[in-house]
Amino acid sequence: MGVTHDYEVAVSWTADRKGEMTAPGIAEMIEVATPPEFPKGMAGIWSPEHLFTAAVNSCLMTTFLAIAENSKLDFVHFESKASGRLEMVDGKYLMSEVTLSPVVTVATDHDKDRAEKVLQKAEQNCLITNSINSKIIFKPQVLVKSTIPSL
Repeated sequence: MGVTHDYEVAVSWTADRKGEMTAPGIAEMIEVATPPEFPKGMAGIWSPEHLFTAAVNSCLMTTFLAIAENSKLDFVHFESKASGRLEMVDGKYLMSEVTLSPVVTVATDHDKDRAEKVLQKAEQNCLITNSINSKIIFKPQVLVKSTIPSL
């Protein structure tokens, strides 16, 4: 068998439709709740749906960072927005798709093509994306710093 890693997360109900999520070795607790779109859901608190979408988006970032470092890609900035879609399919709710919109800023035109390749490789190798059945819609952008007025 190959390399394995285990990750422990605990959740404890606190009140109503809300709880606290913790993990060994992580100081910050995350408050989680039913999203407001559902009965007794709570606005302003992370939901499982947010966390699912966040897992895909943060995995893209960390995979990009690793591949960029290994590829010696010199980039100025990385950010990514993600949108997860929850829908009813065959009488059951499921997260049917996640749209990822990463933006990488590079210093020169010389690095633009390489940045696009690293983004594509990151999307293909994201372990969370490869572990789920949801459709992943990938909309990457690479900007050149000299063409952005505020950077």
